[in-house]
Amino acid sequence: MRLKDLAEHLGLSQTTVSRALNGYPEVKEATRRRVAEAAARLGYRPNASALRLATGRSGTIGMVLRGSAEFGPHTSEFLGGLGSRLAHEEVDILVTTVESYQDEVAAYRRAAASQKVDAFILHSPKLLDERAELLIELGIPFVLHGRTNIAHPVAWLDIDNTGAMERATSHLVDLGHRRIALLNGAKGLTFAEHREIGYLAALSARGVPFDRTLIGNSVFTDEIAFRMAQAMLERPQRPTAFLAGSMMTALGIFRAIRQAGLTLGKEVSMIAHDDVFPYLNADNMYPTMSTTRSSIRQAGVRVAELILQLLAGKRAEDIHELLPVELVLRESSGPAPAPASVSAA
Repeated sequence: MRLKDLAEHLGLSQTTVSRALNGYPEVKEATRRRVAEAAARLGYRPNASALRLATGRSGTIGMVLRGSAEFGPHTSEFLGGLGSRLAHEEVDILVTTVESYQDEVAAYRRAAASQKVDAFILHSPKLLDERAELLIELGIPFVLHGRTNIAHPVAWLDIDNTGAMERATSHLVDLGHRRIALLNGAKGLTFAEHREIGYLAALSARGVPFDRTLIGNSVFTDEIAFRMAQAMLERPQRPTAFLAGSMMTALGIFRAIRQAGLTLGKEVSMIAHDDVFPYLNADNMYPTMSTTRSSIRQAGVRVAELILQLLAGKRAEDIHELLPVELVLRESSGPAPAPASVSAA
């Protein structure tokens, strides 16, 4: 199908159809949606080279990864969803790897000067994220995977980390647990701060005393989680339950529980985040793992759709999505053990 055929089918001029497909802001949102739906239904695809010539865009979305901690299975899952959706629009992803914050800033400045990318995706944002401030200063569009509290309006997609952790903590408290450990992400990262807020809210609502020593903050790795959980389980008053920030963290906690000679789901309970994770299937673990469910691959798909909307003219302040998180209960979370078994021998 040619542009002329699509325009005749819609009863619109070729100019209007072309501008709608190319994201010109003067085209009404309803017209843009009508043209896009018809193009998808009838199999019309604009020539990528002609599209880039008409819009002045590179047809590339950028993402900067910093440090070895950001090259894990979570990132690959997110990129898988992101790339699969952008490929349908013939949009590429340019991934830049850096070692420091200064290198990351330099990468954004190079991208602005070279015009190699049309927009960026910012991941793992902080409560006050300087990268978001910089991209606004440079005039580069971006979508946050997460949220930040800077003064300027930004486009973002996030999951309800506060609600997810509040529900998981409340469930454990309802099972009789009073010493609940939270192995969380690094301090200052928005998702980690939001999870801690949910954890504290659940404890406070049920009158459970808060013990700061039961919170650990770090990157999500098996080894770090193992050492943190091991130290907590060696205390005279050990935790009877753990909240794991990721399935990788859950593996480390599980190792520590076994090494201590304890049984998961009976003497110690656990709820982990990342139920939809192909590398570690919660249903196939023994015992099966209680989790908070949120697909990071689907988050990648949705972020791709939001960044396409942003490039099509939708305002950043109108792109805010908070996805719910489901609590899935399995065998790893059970009633708190009798008080006599809580203290180490």
